[in-house]
Amino acid sequence: MTIKPLGDRVVIKMTEAEETTHSGIVLAGSAKEKPQIAEIVAVGPGGIVDGKEVKMELSVGQKVLVSKYAGTQVKIDGTEYTILSQSDVLAIVE
Repeated sequence: MTIKPLGDRVVIKMTEAEETTHSGIVLAGSAKEKPQIAEIVAVGPGGIVDGKEVKMELSVGQKVLVSKYAGTQVKIDGTEYTILSQSDVLAIVE
């Protein structure tokens, strides 16, 4: 099954949270921070959103930094995705 976002929305897949710190300490599941870096899986067409034209500046495969609690989480075929507006993407990670 594929997801095709509408308007200015993008579909992202969050990266896994780190399980060890830089000093080698293994973190428990509850101590892990929610990841903020994700990979873009699908991009909407843009168009008119709230009366303003929106040009999509993101593309599939880019790694991005997103707001911590942005978007809607969905689970499809056992994989978790987040659907959010392009404006919830804070930066492109290179």
